[in-house]
Amino acid sequence: MKMTLIRDAIDTILPHNCLVCGKFPDADGRIPYAVPEGFHICFDCLSKVVPQTPDQRFFTCLSEPYKGDPYPQLPLYMPFPYKGFFETAVPRMKFHSCPELAEFSGALLGSLMVKDGIAADLMVPIPLSSGRLKERGYNQAELISKGASLVCNIPSVSGVLTRIKDTERQTEITDNAQRSLNVHGAFKTSKDYDIARLRVILIDDVATTGNTLHEAACALYEAGAAQVLCCALCGNRAVLNKESY
Repeated sequence: MKMTLIRDAIDTILPHNCLVCGKFPDADGRIPYAVPEGFHICFDCLSKVVPQTPDQRFFTCLSEPYKGDPYPQLPLYMPFPYKGFFETAVPRMKFHSCPELAEFSGALLGSLMVKDGIAADLMVPIPLSSGRLKERGYNQAELISKGASLVCNIPSVSGVLTRIKDTERQTEITDNAQRSLNVHGAFKTSKDYDIARLRVILIDDVATTGNTLHEAACALYEAGAAQVLCCALCGNRAVLNKESY
């Protein structure tokens, strides 16, 4: 009790800045709890977490389908638009060492998945290349998957997929056909995991054209997955290259 009073007093004198906008909110604009420990976000930023309406959360994975696609009806669940909260939060979680934002965003994602009745046997995050993982220090998709997993009670397994091709950044490629070629053959499944006949949710942070998720889903199906649901935290299908990688 004494330590709590001391901590509260310190927080009042030296308030934490919001991890999203970076501002120091006054007492009326601060969230009175921290999840996870050390996480601080202001009410103004939280008020900008606005999901799509239920009828606008599901898409066909590829924004530009092509003839001969082995999985033309591959579904994509993407409940948040890439604007407001996430337009600021995603770059911060990826480029400004804010892994807490990724896990928090995953919890938001998971809560909507539960509400929408989405079920599966496991979650699999899109892996980063070894170089990008070393540069960033963590895989934001893995942390999003972890946060969603805790809410949905669906195990998140990061070792199922590996990235075997060091691709260019997708947002630097404007032609959709070239984007598809860029990630072609980029993923393979690990022999350490048997996903035959399992329902898998494939997790990523942002989807635009859907090529990365589609390619990873193909690898999961080739390994025997019974069903794959692609899932991106957020995205804007009408705005290409909106996100800065």
